[in-house]
Amino acid sequence: MTVRIGVTGATGRMGREVIAAADDHADCEVVFAVNRDPDGETVETVEIEPADAFDSLVVDREPTAVIDFTGPESALEYADACVDADVAFVTGTTGFGDDQLEALEDASETIPVLYAPNFARGVQALLNVVGEAVRNLPGYDVELVETHHNAKRDAPSGTANRLLEEIEDNGEFTGRTHGRDGEDPREEGEIGVHALRAGSITGEHEVVLAGNHEEVRLTHRAEDRGVFAAGAVDAATWIAGQKAGWYDFSDVISE
Repeated sequence: MTVRIGVTGATGRMGREVIAAADDHADCEVVFAVNRDPDGETVETVEIEPADAFDSLVVDREPTAVIDFTGPESALEYADACVDADVAFVTGTTGFGDDQLEALEDASETIPVLYAPNFARGVQALLNVVGEAVRNLPGYDVELVETHHNAKRDAPSGTANRLLEEIEDNGEFTGRTHGRDGEDPREEGEIGVHALRAGSITGEHEVVLAGNHEEVRLTHRAEDRGVFAAGAVDAATWIAGQKAGWYDFSDVISE
């Protein structure tokens, strides 16, 4: 079965990569792509439609799933339209507030929704081992450093926040300290969090555990955005056969 994909944010960094990844996937077809400012833009052979045409396109073109990498507000608008059209929604958008995530989860009561702050298979492997490392090293200091390109809006990254949740779920910590300035000695039980923004760095996450005169460093480095796009297309292909519900990228790679 050919999976019919709609793409949002089509001329953005990730939108272009998603279209290219779908074109390379034997079982996928991009049936429409939208962008906030489509004038004069082309992406491969796909015609870029205006974003305000999304509601009609998601009905007329009958996509199997929509892949979204935009912003929190626009992602929720696209998700609402997918609910109305009964179309699965896959999003890697980050920076959602608590209320916005709750609204996205509400959509999953009607359609399949897969939300992942990172679609790299290596990040899923990192998530699997971070919790085990924290459990095996109780009392060790934990610091997390994430680095991205200078145009990234949210900090810490969605992936960093997911790693922090895994760390907190597997150890006893008092809270998070974001950066350090002036006289700011480390307190017992805190997790240090540091966000770097520079150049065109695709993405790097490092968790440092230190104590007992030793240190452990767990690092994931993405060298190309294509790895995220390929994962998102895999997710869209997988979700095509799922019932309404809330899904994570770990559900995709566990099968």
